[in-house]
Parts: sequence; structure tokens; C-alpha cells
Amino acid sequence: MDAGLLVLRLVAGLLVAGHGVQKVSYRLGGHGLAGGTEEFRHDGFRGGRLTAVVAGASQIGAGLFLAAGLLTPLAAMAAMGVMTVAGTVKWPKGLWVQNDGYEYPMVLVVVSGALSLTGPGRWSLDHALGITPWPLWIVLAAIVLGPTSGLLTRLVLHRVPTTSERTPHAQAAD
Repeated sequence: MDAGLLVLRLVAGLLVAGHGVQKVSYRLGGHGLAGGTEEFRHDGFRGGRLTAVVAGASQIGAGLFLAAGLLTPLAAMAAMGVMTVAGTVKWPKGLWVQNDGYEYPMVLVVVSGALSLTGPGRWSLDHALGITPWPLWIVLAAIVLGPTSGLLTRLVLHRVPTTSERTPHAQAAD
């Protein structure tokens, strides 16, 4: 069981961290901070550069902590939060990833929540530091607060596009 949890933590955590690296650098196919900033603006977020930096840093930190099994419920909460935001962007396109849907962010949210529930296993920093198992109330709070914080972030940072940013089709409908 510990080997399976290690593999799951490493894969999910490093994918979340890699998602963040793409937002703020040219590594892993990213387009640098300017590209990350433009991506957030295109997706309807206000805040520009700061939004890209905070999102990228959150994904990198959450992913690395999750991969290491360190402060697992808190790392899972942060991963669920940022990937819930990603899911909200893709929501209008439906579930399936081949249509640029929310399937992939949803899988990372669910895996992060499951890791919070199961704990990181013996091959983790939580175990090495003697801070596992986590109390159930912390785990449940993390599972609720992660996606909730993502939804609130989307709500707070969402901006209505100006007329010049809208598509010609949307403008014609006005």
C-alpha cells in the first residue's frame, strides 16, 4: 500500500507542480510569465501578472508538498483549490479532455482529496516527522476548503470582457 501511495503522490504532485512551472517559466512547454499572464487574461481573470505568479507558485508548492507527503491535507487542499479554478475555466467545454474539457483538472482534484483521506503512507515526510495520521476534522476541512477556495477565487477574480475583447459573434448578438 505504501508503494502505491508513493507512486500516486509523486505522479499527481509532480503533475500539479509542472502545471505551475508552465505558468511562470519557459520550462515544460510554458510560455514564460508573460504567456501565463496572457493565459489568465484570456481565461477571464483580472490581476494579470500577479494572478499568474500566485497561481504558478501555489501549484508548484502544492504539487511538491503533495509529492513529498509533507503537510498532506494542506498540500491536497491547495492542489484541489488551484485545479478547481482550472476546472472552472474548462467547464463550458464539457467533461472530456479531447474537447479541452475539465476531465484532467477533475482527476487531480479527486486524487488530491483521496490522498488527503488515505494519508501519504509510510514513505512520506509526514510519517518521518511523526505528524500522521492527521485528525479527521483537518482532512475533511481540507477537502471542503480546497474546492471552495477555488470557486471563490474564480468568483473574485473573474472579469467581464470589454466590448473590444469579445468575439465578433458575441458583439453582433448585443
